[in-house]
Amino acid sequence: MRTFKRSLCVYCGSKFGLNPHHKAAAETLGRMAAERDWRIVYGGGRLGLMGAAAGAARDAGGAVYGVIPNFLVELEGILDGVDHDVVETMHERKMKMFEAADAIVTLPGGIGTLEEVVETVSWARLQLHRKPIILLNIEGYWAPLKQLFDHIVGEGFADRELLSDVILVDNVEDVFSCAEKRLLRAVV
Repeated sequence: MRTFKRSLCVYCGSKFGLNPHHKAAAETLGRMAAERDWRIVYGGGRLGLMGAAAGAARDAGGAVYGVIPNFLVELEGILDGVDHDVVETMHERKMKMFEAADAIVTLPGGIGTLEEVVETVSWARLQLHRKPIILLNIEGYWAPLKQLFDHIVGEGFADRELLSDVILVDNVEDVFSCAEKRLLRAVV
């Protein structure tokens, strides 16, 4: 079994999207995780950005753990050569991924990705966890979500701390340094 020092939960699309920089970022994230001995925890499929990040980590000798609901196995397939669990529901998938992670990063994705990160932020607001939540804002992809969070705070529906629960970074290199800093702060 591959060794790792921390685990990074990766939320992202099961498609590649239209911007080739998104796939490149996913692959870079996977390789950098392996180089830093961070295990990738992801949605278990072999498609899209999910498969690109996990496959790059695996190919670089890193640890990878996937969690996929049974009904998605036929649709998305399972990435060969990685540890995985097959579960029954999406909720069970999200809980296993969250529990296995020290930090969360969200790459570009669709409505499922948005739902995952918003739920994780909601749990932070409810003080159910203090895990770092990082949005990898490749070419401004998550800027509209940041604007929405600003709007929610500005309208009085959330405390200003919401804005510090989410770390917005523009490049893959900053994901690991921001996660490490936030994890160190949580220990102190």
